[in-house]
Amino acid sequence: MKRAHTSHTHDRFGGGAGAKRSGGPRRSKGYGNRQAGRAVQGEFAPPKTITPALPAVGSFADLAMPARLLATLGHEGVAVPFPIQAATLPNSLAGRDVLGRGRTGSGKTLAFGLAVLARTAGRRAEPRQPLALVLVPTRELAQQVTDALTPYARSVSLRLATVVGGMSIGRQASALRAGAEVVVATPGRLKDLIERGDCRLDDVGITVLDEADQMADMGFLPQVTDLLDQVRPDGQRMLFSATLDRNVDLLVRRYLTDPVIHSVDPSAGAVTTMEHHVLHVHDADKHRTTTEIAARDGRVIMFLDTKHAVDRLTKHLLSNGVRAAALHGGKSQPQRTRTLAQFKSGHVTVLVATNVAARGIHVDNLDLVVNVDPPSDHKDYLHRGGRTARAGESGRVVTLVTPDQRRGMSRLMASAGITPRVAQVRSGDAELSRITGAQAPSGVPVVVTAPAVERPRGASSSSQGRRRRRGHAGQGRSVGEAARRRTQRRTDFGSAA
Repeated sequence: MKRAHTSHTHDRFGGGAGAKRSGGPRRSKGYGNRQAGRAVQGEFAPPKTITPALPAVGSFADLAMPARLLATLGHEGVAVPFPIQAATLPNSLAGRDVLGRGRTGSGKTLAFGLAVLARTAGRRAEPRQPLALVLVPTRELAQQVTDALTPYARSVSLRLATVVGGMSIGRQASALRAGAEVVVATPGRLKDLIERGDCRLDDVGITVLDEADQMADMGFLPQVTDLLDQVRPDGQRMLFSATLDRNVDLLVRRYLTDPVIHSVDPSAGAVTTMEHHVLHVHDADKHRTTTEIAARDGRVIMFLDTKHAVDRLTKHLLSNGVRAAALHGGKSQPQRTRTLAQFKSGHVTVLVATNVAARGIHVDNLDLVVNVDPPSDHKDYLHRGGRTARAGESGRVVTLVTPDQRRGMSRLMASAGITPRVAQVRSGDAELSRITGAQAPSGVPVVVTAPAVERPRGASSSSQGRRRRRGHAGQGRSVGEAARRRTQRRTDFGSAA
C-alpha cells in the first residue's frame, strides 16, 4: 500500500506531486540583511501542512527505491531506518517538500540523501549543470555528506562533486565540467564557481539545505537565498536542521511549499544517553583542571572561543605530555582533514577546537565533550554536545564555569531545556576524575608528527610542468620553486566558506 502511494510521483525532474509552484520564489527587499550580523533568536511556529503526510514506514523495503539502493543499504549494514528516515522518506520520495528537525547523529544525511539519489537515478547531467544540490555550512560537513552518500551514489551510477573553499577551485571546476548529477557545496565556493561560469543551477530539480540554522548564523543567508533563487522554481526543496529558529523561518516561508514537517526530538535536543555537567571552577585553577581532563584515558573534544586560545592550549597540552591538536578556521583544509584523521584514528587524543568543529564532525565512540569556554548561546551548546552520544551511544558534555559565568550559563541551560548536574571541583579532586576521567599529565613533552600526505597526481604533474616550462625559458629552478609555493598558498588559503 505504501509503495503505491510513493511510486506514481517519480517524475523526470524531481518536482513530484505536492511540489508544484505557481512561479519562482518571490524576492523580498532586504531579505538577507541581518542587523550587525546578529541572529534572530527564538523558536518559530512551523507552517501548517495542507496535504496530509504519508505514514512512516517500518523498513526500507517498504519504500519505492531502486533495488540497487536497497541492496547497498544492506551491504553498508543499515538494516532499520532511523525515525527521521522512516517518517520523511515516504514523502520526499513522492516529491514533497520536507522540513525536518533532528539532532546530530539522528540519520538526517540518509534521510535526504536516499531521496535525492533515488529521484535522480537514471538521469545524466550536462556539463556544468547539476541536477541536485545539497548546501551545507562547513567544509567538514560537506565531506561527511559526500563520504556518507558515495557508496549509494555509485550503486546507481550517479556522480557526486564536492565544492568547498580551501581546496583547489580548478579541480572542482573540472569535476563540474565533466558532469556531476549531485553537488554537495558550501555557499561561498559555489557562488564563486557560478560567477566564473563553471556551474549553472537552472537544471537543479532537488535542493537540500542541511544545518540551515548555522548557515543563517554564519551570515550565509544572502548567499543561500541567491542560490535558491537560481534553481528550478518548480523543484523539490528539503530543509534539515538540528535546531529551528526564526532565521530558518525566513527560508521555510519563502522556499518551501506545503512541506511535510517532522521533528525527531524537541528543539533542546534532549538525549537520554547524554549527561550534562556544569563544573564550577575557580579562575586560578581552571587551566590546571583543563589539563587534567585532557590527560584522561580516551579521546575528548575541547571547545574554546578563539583561534588564539585554541593554539595556546594545544601548545600547553603538548608540552605537558598530552597528544593534542588544534582545529579552527585559520588552518588550511589539508591541515584540518589531517588533524581529524589523526583524532579519529587515536593518534591524537585531544582535539582542541573552535566552533568550526561543532557540526559535521562524526567520530565514533567519543564519550566526552568539554566546553572550556562556555558557548555563547544554547544552539552552540547543543551542536558542540552533538559530537558525543550519537546514534544511541552514551556520552557526557562538561562545561567549565567560573564564578562570573554562572548566571549566564544558567540562562543558557534554561533556553536549551536542559537541567545539568552541577558540582564544585578543583584539580586533583576525586569528583573531577569520576565525572571526566581526569588525571595528572605525564609532564613529558610530546610531538604529534604529521603523516606523509601524497600530493594529488594532477597537482603534481601540473606543478612539474610549470617548473619545466619556466626552466626551458631560462628562468631557473628558483623561479619554478617560487611558482610552486605560490600555487600551494592559493590552494591552502582559498575561500573558507
